[in-house]
Amino acid sequence: MLRLEFTPADLAGVRFAHSPMAEVVASSVALTRPDQYWMYAAWRAQVAPALAAARLTTFTAVLARPNGWIPDFLTPVPPVARPLLRDELAEVAATPLDRVAHEVDHTWQGVSSVPPEITRFGADPAGALAVLLREIRQYFAVAVAPYWARLRSAAEAEIAHRARTAAEHGSRSLVRDLHPTLTWDGSALSIGHGGDVAGFGRDGKGLALLPSGFTGPKVFAMTESRHGRALWYPPRGFGTLWDSPARAEPSAALAALLGPTRAAVLTLLDVPHSTGEVASALGLAAATASHHLTTLRDAGLVAGARTGRRLCYLRTGLGEQLGGATG
Repeated sequence: MLRLEFTPADLAGVRFAHSPMAEVVASSVALTRPDQYWMYAAWRAQVAPALAAARLTTFTAVLARPNGWIPDFLTPVPPVARPLLRDELAEVAATPLDRVAHEVDHTWQGVSSVPPEITRFGADPAGALAVLLREIRQYFAVAVAPYWARLRSAAEAEIAHRARTAAEHGSRSLVRDLHPTLTWDGSALSIGHGGDVAGFGRDGKGLALLPSGFTGPKVFAMTESRHGRALWYPPRGFGTLWDSPARAEPSAALAALLGPTRAAVLTLLDVPHSTGEVASALGLAAATASHHLTTLRDAGLVAGARTGRRLCYLRTGLGEQLGGATG
């Protein structure tokens, strides 16, 4: 069991991010564990032929997990909310080579037959790491990039939901009910993995929560990183992530109350959208979308917040109660 303790200051430091490398690593697990990650069967069928043709032998060996462990240097805790793959790979590339060699060797420790791609990390860690970085880019292009929009959308919806819950019910709600294997006792978050107890916390290192569409039924923990600690966990609705991305329709009752177009806007805003994105999604003129958003905002059903240079709108708690039901 892993136990993460919190002071009030620690809770104030809880933050969210969506990490490309977390999706890369989690998807590699889902790729090779069809019994546990059955919900990704359609994705596996789509990407497996291209990955087989790509022959990513170093990537496959490093992430093979013969001891059930993945090198920590592959999943740096992101210092920002929406890191780019190139930024995370730059941090991976900057890992001290002795650490790279040690962690890769540790993943195969005690295994009698070690592939040459792994032994190369001991003899030529710089060269082996360069190959691994190249193959990660290839893997991402085939297995993750085509699905990035839906992965990011699921993460954004989860983050927005948690932020809204925290605003209405306090910061402790950020860590309550994250996952069935997580237990919150008011001062610590316990992860039900294994029989040993490892305690962390009360040291100001902070905790990043990383909703990951490929995490499936699991929760992963990163306990040592220069940017703090992290938990990867599945966002709400991850089981339907690979369903048809057809847009949800508003219920008849909501359409009767607000009008069909305004109801469609409110239903759409379970995930943050800019005015232009609302207009594009619903086939509206920008001025029309802006008018409906302003009306919904003035009624307290949506709120605007800046994400970089973009002003995005999301349902408030009241808007969630009205727009959450679809028909």
